[in-house]
Amino acid sequence: MALPTPELRTARLRLRPFTDADAAPLHALHGSARVMRYWDSPPWSEPARAQRFLAVCRRIEEEGTGARVAVDRLSDGAFLGWCGLTGWNPDFRSASLGYAFDTAAWGRGYATETAHAVLRWAFDTLDLNRVQAETDTRNAASARVLEKLGFVREGTLREDCVVDGDVSDSWVFGLLRREWHPATAPSAVRRALSPDVTPPQE
Repeated sequence: MALPTPELRTARLRLRPFTDADAAPLHALHGSARVMRYWDSPPWSEPARAQRFLAVCRRIEEEGTGARVAVDRLSDGAFLGWCGLTGWNPDFRSASLGYAFDTAAWGRGYATETAHAVLRWAFDTLDLNRVQAETDTRNAASARVLEKLGFVREGTLREDCVVDGDVSDSWVFGLLRREWHPATAPSAVRRALSPDVTPPQE
């Protein structure tokens, strides 16, 4: 059963399905060593990787196992990154959250704002009971994003990734439906609704 990718809006962002035109910005995003520093694979070197990513986005939509959205800034249409839910299991009512953002978007609350919108859609549409996320234990910024969204750190996967000889651990985070409070947005999202403040540094 297909799962149509949603089109969502927040105060500052447009979340939309990917198109073929996103191949170049996707390759630039995942080709960045800084963006991929704590990823489970090295930076992309071949443009074909972007095409494969887009193909996977289409496949998980057709299979009904998840959805990934591109994230554009409303003010200028700039592509900032993406966020998605994969591994949707309707029997267990669970899925996994993932995201990646360009370095120019870091420190402004965009990841928190985006993930909050995706989680709201997912809990409402997919009737999830649990969302899981993993992050490299050295990636403090990503861990903060998850904690602001209400995720609880549940454990450590020891030496679960080896990228170019670099061995790393990952933290596992979980968010349960009973812990999800959509009306109580993280501070990054609340401040984005006010035009009279400086951009959040989260």
